[in-house]
This record gives sequence, structure tokens and C-alpha cells, in this order.
Amino acid sequence: MSITIIYTIATLSVIGTSAAVILYFVAQKFKVYEDPRIDQVEQALPGANCGGCGFAGCRAFADTCVKAENLAGLNCPVGGNETMGKVADILGLVAEKKDPRTAYIRCNGTCDHRPKTSQFDGASTCAIAASVYGGETDCQWGCLGYGDCFDVCEFDAIELRAHLGVPLIVDDKCVACGKCVDACPKNLIELRKRFPKDRKIVVACRNKDKGAVARKACDVACIACGKCEKECKFDAITIENNLAFIDSDKCKLCRKCVSVCPTNSIIELNFPPRKIVTEEKEECTTEK
Repeated sequence: MSITIIYTIATLSVIGTSAAVILYFVAQKFKVYEDPRIDQVEQALPGANCGGCGFAGCRAFADTCVKAENLAGLNCPVGGNETMGKVADILGLVAEKKDPRTAYIRCNGTCDHRPKTSQFDGASTCAIAASVYGGETDCQWGCLGYGDCFDVCEFDAIELRAHLGVPLIVDDKCVACGKCVDACPKNLIELRKRFPKDRKIVVACRNKDKGAVARKACDVACIACGKCEKECKFDAITIENNLAFIDSDKCKLCRKCVSVCPTNSIIELNFPPRKIVTEEKEECTTEK
């Protein structure tokens, strides 16, 4: 073996060893400590990375939970109270129990109730259509029906229903991540309290026009008559900007408001059929 080869090997060995030592000290100097509980919390989460918690993903949410002094205001809508309970056990904290939520599209203006009066030939997205005109009907507040909410849903919880003009949210699949809420340019979708058996009572209208104008555009539009508000004994109904709103956190599902609505804008879902009350007539008898 020549002296040149020996010098080369020795030189490379010295350089490699020196570089390794330098890299070691640099790594020790700038290393970032990561709490091992972050991995434990992340494993307890559903792993949907939907962003419904308000963070970029499950990892970011886990990091926030570990660094937080308490879990107030932190919630995983997909996993619900069960998942947050597991997170609390890992961190030795107490999880705040919250009512489960589900998304709902506050528009019942299907083709039967809200006929088309124009045709849009532009891009078939709600965001673009909403930016250039009010819609193909006389109701500028209603659903456009192009399915931006359908496109962003990662859980197949939305049926497009193009033949009706208004999508439908499937309660069994909805995880209340909120992506459809952000995607709707008309602000029609909201997260409401999830009742047993997925029962709902909701004003399926967002039309803020005055009663006559709203009713002309849609047969089932809210006209803000105030009958529902007067009927409700739980202060769950308010009227603002020519529109009634039912607070799902206060609603007791009594259904009294449904009966008094003159336009059928308040709908009830997943309830058993109402009992038909018949008055029995007393037979008249005459004494001889």
C-alpha cells in the first residue's frame, strides 16, 4: 500500500471524526425537547386531521393539549366526550363535557318551493356563483346547490341531491368538523346540538327580506310573523332581521312552534307521527 493511500485514508478518517464530533455538539446545543405525552395524546385522537378542533391537525391539537394548563375550550368534535376523556386521563386533567353537534343546512327551498327564474352558465361552484349573482331563483339567501359543502366533506356525510337543488347532511356520518360551514358562501350551514335519535326542530330559512318579498320567492320562507316566538315558553326563539331563529341549546323539542308556523318554514325531523285528537260527540237521549 502506497504512502499516498495511507495519507488519504487517515485524512478522511480525521475529517469524518471531526465532523461527527461537531455535529454531535451542534445537535445537543440546538435540540428541541418534545414531551412524550404528545405522542400518547395523538394516538388517543381519531386521526381524522379534519381541523374541526381549530388546529392544523391532530398533532397540533395534541401539542396544544399537552401545553395547556387545562382543557377548557379544547374539544375534538370527531371523537367527542369519550376521546377527550382519554386525553384528560393521559394529562391528569379534567375534560369539559360538551353536547355533540351535527351540521344542518338551513334551507328548505327545493325546486318545488323555490322555482328557478334564471340560468347560470358560469363555473359550477357556490363560491364563484355567490360572488357574481344571487342565484337562479328570486331568493338571494338560499342554497345555490352546486355542492361546495359536498366537495369538502371527507366523511361522505353530504348527499348532493342535484334534482332537488339543496344537499342533505346525513347525521349518522356527520362528525361536526365544520368544513362545510366554512365552505358555504351563503352561511346556510350551522352546527346545532345533536338530540337523541337525531331529532331536530329548526327554521329552515335564511331569507332576511320582508315577509311578502320572501314568500314570493319561496313558498316555505320565514315571514317573521312572531307566532313561534310567542308560543315558545323556553326563550329558545328570537326574531332578528325579518327572520326567526331557534337556539338548539335552549330548545326542548316540544314542537309547539311547528304547529303555529303559517308558512311551514319550521320543520321537525325524526319525530314519530303526531297523534290525531278526535273529539267524541255525546249521544243525545230524549226521555219519553
